Amino acid sequence: MRRVFWRGWRVVSVAAALMLASCVSVRGRPAPVEVGPLDVAQDYLRAWGEGDLAAMRRAVVEPPADLEAQHQRFRDDLRIITSRFELGRVEREEDSARVTFRALHVLRGLGEWEVDGVLHFVRREGRWWVRWSPAVLHPEAREGDRFSRTRTRPARARLLDGRGHPLTGEGEVITIGVEPRRIQSRAAVASALQVLLGVDPARLDKTLNAPGVSPEHFVPIIDVRPALYQQVRPALAPVPGIFFRRKSAWLTPEEGFAAHTLGRVGEVTAELLERLGPVYQPGDTVGLSGLELAHEPRLAGLPSGEVRLTRPSGEVRVLGRFAGAPGTPVRTTLLPEVQSAAEAALDGVAQPAALVAVDTRTGAILALVSRPLEQPLNRALTGRYPPGSTFKVVTSEALLARGLGVDAAVPCPPTASVGGKAFRNFEGEAFGNSRLRQVFAHSCNTAFVTLAAGLGTGALEDAAHRFGFDVAYNVGLPSPGASFPMPRDDAERAAAAIGQGRVLATPLHMASVAAAAESGRWRSPYLLTELSGGPSAPLAPGTRAPLQALMRAVVTEGSGRSAVGVTGLAGKTGTAEFGTGTPLPTHAWFIGFRQGIAFAVLVEGGGVGGRVAVPIAARFAAAL
Repeated sequence: MRRVFWRGWRVVSVAAALMLASCVSVRGRPAPVEVGPLDVAQDYLRAWGEGDLAAMRRAVVEPPADLEAQHQRFRDDLRIITSRFELGRVEREEDSARVTFRALHVLRGLGEWEVDGVLHFVRREGRWWVRWSPAVLHPEAREGDRFSRTRTRPARARLLDGRGHPLTGEGEVITIGVEPRRIQSRAAVASALQVLLGVDPARLDKTLNAPGVSPEHFVPIIDVRPALYQQVRPALAPVPGIFFRRKSAWLTPEEGFAAHTLGRVGEVTAELLERLGPVYQPGDTVGLSGLELAHEPRLAGLPSGEVRLTRPSGEVRVLGRFAGAPGTPVRTTLLPEVQSAAEAALDGVAQPAALVAVDTRTGAILALVSRPLEQPLNRALTGRYPPGSTFKVVTSEALLARGLGVDAAVPCPPTASVGGKAFRNFEGEAFGNSRLRQVFAHSCNTAFVTLAAGLGTGALEDAAHRFGFDVAYNVGLPSPGASFPMPRDDAERAAAAIGQGRVLATPLHMASVAAAAESGRWRSPYLLTELSGGPSAPLAPGTRAPLQALMRAVVTEGSGRSAVGVTGLAGKTGTAEFGTGTPLPTHAWFIGFRQGIAFAVLVEGGGVGGRVAVPIAARFAAAL
């Protein structure tokens, strides 16, 4: 008679048997507890999941000579990463039994494949054994069958601009490389590649001297677009050893366009393979940086595929299907004409720099530029710097909120002391008895530290919060925003009022500060259209118009007057001290707005904002 036990009942019956064993004995010895088929099944499946082929063999009656080989081939042919199992039910007769189970195999590059299987058992000499056949691997498998798989990745989805037009897509590049055995003069090759393409000779040597480089094989050096290839080919082609190969590549509209933001696409690394999960496999093309990496699963979609069984006769059976899914485009807020204008404005700037532009009405990011291109750091989004005198926009809003007018009398001595700390103006400037408009336009430090001391506890902190300092927001890529730590004393509050001390901000955040001055409301910036509607806050009532007047005065009569020719431009310069040394090095800043677009320019270690950042800002604003 067949007896059926569910797994839950089996656990209860074993517990009951153990209890009985403590009471029932033969001549004082405990009665033995039988190791049943469910126990053997559990041990066998555990060994299978752990890859312990020897333990599996020990559980099988009359195991075939190639037992281990069949299991290993099953794993290798399907590229199984892991296998885990769930026991089902046991059906038992006197000397035979069957145990159902569910196998969950994770296939590299495809994902999880679920198989319902059966283990058959026989009892011999009081012991239960697995009766093995290829059907253990899959119920449809027979002797001589082979497993295989197919896999197809969908076309990668594109990154889109703010109008829904593609920013990325499939294109053609030409790989310029060398065949070492054909080189007659390495110096000639190095010189040609350096002069025409900027390839560092040391990099060429490192590539050619790397382990595994074959003299007979093509060694890629640099990829170029067709237009550049047409320019350099006449000079490179005659150089012995240099060769060219065409290939498809994932491209942006222009070389380097929004490079740090959009990111690169290339072959998956071992580190990324671990991070992205089992639907990826070596050789896959993935996002390596920027939005391409941050939104990789969304852009890539899911691969489709099949698990197949091939009979010796050639018959093919499909055992499992992976439906796959297309990639989904990611729509950014970038506008190509604004991005191109920002990149052009930074052309020729030798120091590391950033330029960010946002829509003053919404907070949408219109342009993000970081330089140099060769460095992976996205300064525009992740670089945090003391904002220097650009923070006086925030301090002025606090002063205006307390009733100070733009024409209020304000002294600007060459030095001032607050909380025992001495402050001075840049290059020892002094404007005597002046007005708020003038001290803002000329960025008088001594005036602002003195005025901030009279604001009272909390006023400057509240203003900073209205401008988004210490507010968390989601841009679409990592960006730490801005911080305004609570000042510990009057001296630190005075330093904070001029953007020094412990105050830090990204160029992106300072662009949002300029946008708030133009619109009257701070809006958290965002790079993806789906992230609109983040945190925002109104400026203090009655401060918008006078704040705009102060920022316009910077350009018409103050430290930004070299940009006076750009109609409607308003802003604030900044020369932010950092680091050590005498004198301290400084970052050059300018934040401003024009025609509904606010922006921030930072030149890292660039020096004086009015001399270095303003000309860049003028070039950008004039191009809008």
